[in-house]
Amino acid sequence: MHTTGKTEDLDNGSRTDAPAGARPLWRELLGLLLPTACAGCDRPGAPLCRDCAAALTARTPRPVRPTPAPRGLPPVHAAVPYADEPRRLLLAHKERGARSLAAPLGAALARVVRAGLEVPQDTPAPPQPPCVLLIPVPSSASSRAARGHDPTLRLAEGAAAVLRRAGLPARVLPALRHARPVADQAALRAAERHANLSGALALSPAAHHLLTAPSPRSPSTDPRSHLRLVLIDDLMTTGATLTEAARSLRRATCLPLAAAVVAAPRVAFEEEWELTGNLRFRW
Repeated sequence: MHTTGKTEDLDNGSRTDAPAGARPLWRELLGLLLPTACAGCDRPGAPLCRDCAAALTARTPRPVRPTPAPRGLPPVHAAVPYADEPRRLLLAHKERGARSLAAPLGAALARVVRAGLEVPQDTPAPPQPPCVLLIPVPSSASSRAARGHDPTLRLAEGAAAVLRRAGLPARVLPALRHARPVADQAALRAAERHANLSGALALSPAAHHLLTAPSPRSPSTDPRSHLRLVLIDDLMTTGATLTEAARSLRRATCLPLAAAVVAAPRVAFEEEWELTGNLRFRW
């Protein structure tokens, strides 16, 4: 979507310019030479300590909303505020290639999806659960090459695996692609970011066929009637990326649409408290 990485990544000004393939190799070498420490608190030992792992699931996932909320932003849920240990874990996974964090972050994301579906945590799936399609916000080709992986896709895959183990049909659908490059978001205000991203995403040909193919005469026989689309990202700040992704999907389908992220600014949670829970996923 831009020349340095995924749009929402640049809301916090992060970027990387390492050549493709070099960063993963150096990470492996450093892992052999240096002692392991927790990515969240630097405590020696495992890459993720027990306390930092607990911080990802300490709160009940809640609806979040940026201020101002852009028109067209779907209902969004988040697991934790973007601060302290969760912030460091997300950055370690995304920018430093700490791939072992994909599983715990994906598990936190799965809790967010369940909250939006109004399926209680740590309980069996309902008798006839919907089929959930997790649609990751895409990273640009240059970002994937520089980082050596696609962090949002990995999080979506981790969340889908957790949901399936709990009996909820879930799969990852990489439905979105970049239609044009955009400017670096880091120095832009919220309104400028939305203008910068307008028209930047489009459906992939395969997803377009899946979502727009002619329906059977009877809606009850259309398998898509049981689908729920959930946009996936690691972080929501201004909501610009999720709004643009939702626009692309809504041009092709009227299926219910929502979004799930691991983290959002603390103020986005505070706004939700005042809205008295009216931002539930509208299935």
